[in-house]
Amino acid sequence: MKTALICGVSGQDGAYLAKLLLEKGYRVIGTSRDATTASFTNLQRLSIREHVECQSMVPSNFDNVIQALSRIRPDEIYNLSGLSSVGLSFEQPIETMESVANASINLMEAVRFLGGGSRLYNASSSECFGDTGDEAACEDTSFHPRSPYAVAKAAAHWATVNYREAYGLFASNGILFNHESPLRPDRFVTRKIITQACRINADRNLKLRLGNLDIVRDWGWAPQYVEAIWRILQIGTADDFVIATGEAHSLQEFVAAAFGELGLDWREHVEHDAALMRPSDIARSKGNPSKAIKVLGWKPSYGMRDVVRMMLHAELHSDAEAGPI
Repeated sequence: MKTALICGVSGQDGAYLAKLLLEKGYRVIGTSRDATTASFTNLQRLSIREHVECQSMVPSNFDNVIQALSRIRPDEIYNLSGLSSVGLSFEQPIETMESVANASINLMEAVRFLGGGSRLYNASSSECFGDTGDEAACEDTSFHPRSPYAVAKAAAHWATVNYREAYGLFASNGILFNHESPLRPDRFVTRKIITQACRINADRNLKLRLGNLDIVRDWGWAPQYVEAIWRILQIGTADDFVIATGEAHSLQEFVAAAFGELGLDWREHVEHDAALMRPSDIARSKGNPSKAIKVLGWKPSYGMRDVVRMMLHAELHSDAEAGPI
């Protein structure tokens, strides 16, 4: 039986990945800064909390990381931890760099110190590319980060490449474009839209306040993206992969689709809020998953409108495991 260590198991991707690995027969260990007080709500929502061994580990503390890895000796490490909000990173840039870049380096250095026996996945991000314009970004597209979050992710990405090339670690990056699910926290705009649209459907006096509706994103389905994450560590040679749908839609289209599914005209219920505009934002972001399709045998099956329908269904039925409907 393989042992997988998921750093950031309490988040959206960590919870869905834990569920997938358990189904594949893994022993799954998840970490939190303080496992004795963490609620692991997402694991509970997926009904897997009792099957995941949760341990305390502070990724930004090297001594703590090496102690944990020495004890666990995982076959595979999935580094999904760190601050995950682009918006919040503008308010907490130092914490963002420490929790993302420093933590990634600590994990890789600990693996190297212990002999390099673990395969390591690093959660890179499409935010590293910045504005992709009309072209879909691939693995060779240059980075132009536009937020503290993206800067930290870019640093972690290149550190992963360096440890692979300099020390021979099996260390790979997954460059995931936007991927959503019912497990997204309310601070993410997609979940905010879905939640408020359902509330407005019940009370037409409510409003939804949003910032820039013109931004364009490549939205996919998170439970399907964790399958790609797992596949990245199953191939013979460590490498980096863009995981995306290859389709892009504006936030306005996302909003219109959500309200439209409920029989509502979004223009009657949405208000612009300048306070929600970011200091710098990405106008367009789209990925090219061709390499992942060819090498990993992974292919996206759900687009933006599918994501909207499944998130709405989950919101209306309190179902975190909502799938195709």
